[in-house]
Amino acid sequence: MSSPGDSVAPPRYRRLLGRTRETWIQYATLVVVLLLVLAPLVPTLIQSFLSEAIFADDKAFTAGNYGRMFTEADFGQVIVNSLQLAALTTVIAMVLSVALAVVLIRIRIPGGGVMSNMLLWPIYISPLVLAFGFIIIYGPAGYVSKAVSLVTGEVPWNLYTIPGMAVTSAVAYIPLGYLYCSNALRIADTSLENAARTCGARPWRVIWSVILPMLRPPIMYASLLIFTAALEELSIPLLYGSPVGIDTFASFIFTRGLTQANPDYGILGASSIFVLLILGVLVTIQALVLRNSRRFVSVRGKASREHRFEVGRGRWVAFALVVLYLVLGPLLPLFGLVARAFTQVLSPLVSPFEVLSLGNFQVIFGYRQYVGAIGNSLFIALVGAILTTLLMAVAVLVARRSNFRFARPVEVTALAPQALPGTILGLGFFWAFLFIAPISWVQGTVLALIIAFSVRAFPQAFGAIAPMVMQISEELDQAARSVGADWWRTFSRILLRLVTPALLSSFVLLFVQMFKEFSPAVFLGSADSEIIGTTALTLWQNGNTGAVAALSCIQIAIIAIVVFVAGKVLKVRSHA
Repeated sequence: MSSPGDSVAPPRYRRLLGRTRETWIQYATLVVVLLLVLAPLVPTLIQSFLSEAIFADDKAFTAGNYGRMFTEADFGQVIVNSLQLAALTTVIAMVLSVALAVVLIRIRIPGGGVMSNMLLWPIYISPLVLAFGFIIIYGPAGYVSKAVSLVTGEVPWNLYTIPGMAVTSAVAYIPLGYLYCSNALRIADTSLENAARTCGARPWRVIWSVILPMLRPPIMYASLLIFTAALEELSIPLLYGSPVGIDTFASFIFTRGLTQANPDYGILGASSIFVLLILGVLVTIQALVLRNSRRFVSVRGKASREHRFEVGRGRWVAFALVVLYLVLGPLLPLFGLVARAFTQVLSPLVSPFEVLSLGNFQVIFGYRQYVGAIGNSLFIALVGAILTTLLMAVAVLVARRSNFRFARPVEVTALAPQALPGTILGLGFFWAFLFIAPISWVQGTVLALIIAFSVRAFPQAFGAIAPMVMQISEELDQAARSVGADWWRTFSRILLRLVTPALLSSFVLLFVQMFKEFSPAVFLGSADSEIIGTTALTLWQNGNTGAVAALSCIQIAIIAIVVFVAGKVLKVRSHA
């Protein structure tokens, strides 16, 4: 019988082939992450140098695809269209984001808190759903377009142009810019603003000369983020641009790969590599911007009280501008989507109360294929979010809390998919599954979508977990190691419990993202693995806008329920 004075023997761990289990886990993490990220990239690179499809027998190596891409496929115009759309989207989104952040965070206006939360609503909605709403309201046959034409005789805007696409994209990405700018304003030291006001500077002078210069880091980073996202966006260019012959990078790959009887895989591979190079450069610039952001530090150790400007009657002007954006931007298209879902037709010539109907929902729930699409989306989002969160949790531990010699490559590989558009990711996995015979059965299954969606979500999961791990002192690791615990036991017994809130946040974030994701599925899906996005796209192409609206409302409702429940659960855990 042991007494309190007896020393406790440290635990002993078995070795496999002379290596500790932490070594095996760390190398396994590197191999899994590396294989999943390279799986779509390597076949795409090879395909760009092949004369025929990568899975064909009579293929030959050639560099001619890159030349034909510009001479035969008119890819030069695609580049111009893509850059114009991305630049215009970024300018509109950032101008409005900065203005809204300054108004809602630094100026005292009625209902500022409520409107600040409403600005973030589009972040939970797929750009595809938002584009449906914009067409229903502002399209050539849209509700507002018809109402305006009845009064003025013409519609003064055209959604099916690059500016029309840019406005819709900007509404989708304004929450990103607003989050970066508003968070920076909330934590910024207000001593400089107070000093300017003490010297007699008026509120607008303080905003122009003090606040806006302090916002340069979030403006730069959010601008690059929005520019990159707009450059790889598929849904809006596909719905607006393709009918009038305006192709961007993603819609070019979509139309060349799916709508042609004999796709030119060589040009598809070459154009994909070209797009990846551009996005790789942009992501590298993002990293450099973040690295140099310390020279803009405005948060000091000394506490300062937040002051909001009193601008007199000007607050009502600011209030009206915010309301105008909210109504014309996200709210009216969403309202139109809901109204179309519950009516047989939506037109200013017919009272909506005369055509109320649940027929659109009966269409959705009356066909097993449509119900299956909802079930597949839920299953993929649930399983994909769990597996990706667990894999990235181990990857973060390997990258940030281990002495693994390849820790840095693990982090770089996990973050690499942020430069990988969903369309190219889906196309790359499509080629990988067909090229590697033993795994060809995966193509067209739900498993293929889980793999593709998970890889696309690696950066978001890593970014959600890493900050909390970095906040935990390494003294806990050292204490556990001093009593004999190895790296894995330290993680599973101590760190895992401490980072549980971050894991839950990552799960919710990934569930929402995967549930509204669809671009990789256009190449990887089949009749048995349809999801909400691909089903809605098919219904739209068939002209069934009512069913599309109903399906979009179901998607929005499920996301709203998940976010609401997650908010309650996370709030409870944060108080536990």
